[in-house]
Amino acid sequence: MEVNGQRLLENISGYAQIGKVAEIGVERIALSEEDKQARDLLKEQMLSLGLEVHIDRLGNMIGLRKGKQDLRPVAFGSHLDTVYAGGRYDGALGVLAGIELIHTLNDQGIMTEHPLALVNFTNEEGVRFAPDMMGSHVYSGQASLESILSSQAYDNPNDTIGSRLKVIGYDGNAEPGAIAFDSFIELHIEQGPVLEKEEIQIGVVEMVQGIHWTRYTIKGEANHAGTTPNEYRKDAGYGSAKIIKFIGDYSREKENAVLTTVGSIEYVPNTINIIPEQVTFTLDLRSTQAEALEKAQIEMDEYIDRVVEDEGLELLTEKMVRFKPVHFPSEMTNLVEGAADNLGLTSKRMPSGAGHDGQMMNHCCPSTMIFIPSVRGISHNIEEFSKDIDVVNGANVLLNTVLSRSGGDS
Repeated sequence: MEVNGQRLLENISGYAQIGKVAEIGVERIALSEEDKQARDLLKEQMLSLGLEVHIDRLGNMIGLRKGKQDLRPVAFGSHLDTVYAGGRYDGALGVLAGIELIHTLNDQGIMTEHPLALVNFTNEEGVRFAPDMMGSHVYSGQASLESILSSQAYDNPNDTIGSRLKVIGYDGNAEPGAIAFDSFIELHIEQGPVLEKEEIQIGVVEMVQGIHWTRYTIKGEANHAGTTPNEYRKDAGYGSAKIIKFIGDYSREKENAVLTTVGSIEYVPNTINIIPEQVTFTLDLRSTQAEALEKAQIEMDEYIDRVVEDEGLELLTEKMVRFKPVHFPSEMTNLVEGAADNLGLTSKRMPSGAGHDGQMMNHCCPSTMIFIPSVRGISHNIEEFSKDIDVVNGANVLLNTVLSRSGGDS
């Protein structure tokens, strides 16, 4: 069975106008006015398709379609929020392919054995509120709802998750996780170059890398750049530079299983002729191997402690995220591979380098992911793009995977 590709593409284009940036980019930050507009449109579409709409206390949106039997729903979806100056496919593809899936089943008059659940999770990107993958993190029982509701925006401590949900009208009454799912399937763009370079149409995602996020603040002493000899300096800039070089070199060692990134640096004062008093930077560690990830974190922290002590500095450390690698069950990945084969599409089993709602949901129900190629591997960028044929292929694989899992005729 296949979806209506033109209808899907038109819907994706329509959502891309909400928060449009440049020619094809989108900026729709979680719990912003643009996020509210996209949510309102999604709720309208869910209702028009005959879905029963549920909104929980974290703003997660679930559209339920009845099945022939009173069983746990087979769930699918992703998120509608984006990063700053992001793209139209990251997250939205999984939600809107889900809308098209329901459209197609309605058109064909098909009722599945299991109920179906289309999900839009809150704040997957985590660019204004931490942690990322927030909605699925709480839904799967891995984080406290109350602590998450009090999470403050990076740019305004007066804005919390709870207050912003009220402002946009998505502070629902249901408890996250109250609807227990049979399984969860997420369609997503790869956000990397592998599928395009290898000319493969579908990625069968077997696992998601583990992620550690940490914020470090190095404190020294501001002083005159021209009159302070090196031996009298407490130079937070020099200390942080040594650390950042160590971090970058670490992942470039031969056959290293860990990726290391310093993605954000802030100097205080940020002035040409003053020795920096304080430097704050972030560390992103990722690996498919849990032991390698833990080892890297220990080695990073030990080196940072040595530099801070040697340079007479002070250190503050904030553990932001600690996610272990997640392996999806073969019962789910086999369904995706089988759906691709039946549609005559080439596929490749592969890991995900980015974090996704699917990895969170695997904690509470069997889950998996479907990747489609990203042109030039670009994502989190206004140039993010996937070809129409790949978008439609991915939606068809999602449809047939859901049918196989839920007991529907394909």
